[in-house]
Amino acid sequence: MPDKENPCDGLYGPAKKYCETGETPFDTGGGLSGGASDYVKDVVDHFLHLLKELIAPSDAWAPSTADNGIYQGFMWLGQHLAVAIFTCVVVVCALTAWQGVPRLRQMGASTGWTLAAVAGMAAIPGAVMLLNTAVSEAFRVAFNSNEGTLFGAIRADMTVGPDAGNPVAQLILWAALAVALGIAALVFMTRQLGILVFVCMAPLVLASMARGGEMGAVKAWAQRLLGLMFAPFALLLLSPFVSVVQGSLILDAVLLVAVDVLMLRMIFHGVPYFGPMVARGARGWMERRTDNGLARAAIRAGVPDHYETESTPRQIRRVDTPRRAMRHDGQQLMGAYGLKVADRPGRLTTASAVAQARHEATDRAARTEPVRQVRQEARAAYRQQQPGTPPTPPPSAPPAAPPANP
Repeated sequence: MPDKENPCDGLYGPAKKYCETGETPFDTGGGLSGGASDYVKDVVDHFLHLLKELIAPSDAWAPSTADNGIYQGFMWLGQHLAVAIFTCVVVVCALTAWQGVPRLRQMGASTGWTLAAVAGMAAIPGAVMLLNTAVSEAFRVAFNSNEGTLFGAIRADMTVGPDAGNPVAQLILWAALAVALGIAALVFMTRQLGILVFVCMAPLVLASMARGGEMGAVKAWAQRLLGLMFAPFALLLLSPFVSVVQGSLILDAVLLVAVDVLMLRMIFHGVPYFGPMVARGARGWMERRTDNGLARAAIRAGVPDHYETESTPRQIRRVDTPRRAMRHDGQQLMGAYGLKVADRPGRLTTASAVAQARHEATDRAARTEPVRQVRQEARAAYRQQQPGTPPTPPPSAPPAAPPANP
């Protein structure tokens, strides 16, 4: 087995510097503390690099060419399905040729859209690959542009901030970075797998255009795919707060925890189908392993309680469960092909049914209590206005309890 070009490539930080130059990593003029500080900075830089690569990786799990093995079978099926739909449209137009111009227009539209669908099937893998790479590169450039971004502020505060030599602040920052890495791994898995699934679904979705420009399923597919690819930019919403907390590593760690909550929200709402399942799994794992009220509040802010879409319209929050979301999009895709699928009646899980009953009981009590008080006051005022009506006695106090035996 040939040796590597540089045997020090497997090392990082001061160890790599010592391997390459032979200089002691602590010979920096600052003694042992100076070398330890450099080591902490290197570890933080390594953590930030891993965090950015997990959120917006340079390598996408999507085929780069149309002849990729993952995509080739789906494209073959999509092309033959588009031709089959076009043939059915032509047959229907021939059988109803007595309608004249409308059927000719339908056949012409179906011909053009079939060619567009087949051409789009071959263009989707490369387009998604290029767009996802561009989004990831733009994300990394944006977070490395200046010290006004979160990661740039952390690097600056590690060097010149007032807490640069504070070991407590560094420990808090390390803990926040470790949590952020775990959440970023969830974002990486759900986002990348979702992009791969949507690219492989592209031929089946585009084939529905052969009916004559049916765009319902195509629009839903494109919206979800673009939402997955542009999801990392949701973290830029916290950039205005960086200048407020800049200068303190502890406040940087607090803002990094807010980034974790935002990424959990991104999984819960932005990643379709299995996003809610993954987010609720992360919340359950955290709640089983900690009794800290602050940690529980943070995880619940990222993964809130939810109600199913099929429940009554008076709910506070309505989020699709994965199975029902898949069925809804499946019905939309079948509708684009002209197939009718019977709707499933709405059903609630046990937990959401109990939560719904409690919410309705509280809402009902809040609405009926003021009405009851107004009616009681109106009856009392009416009795006092009637002549010969004895005044309403005040409510009697409950009898006093007997004294306890000594």
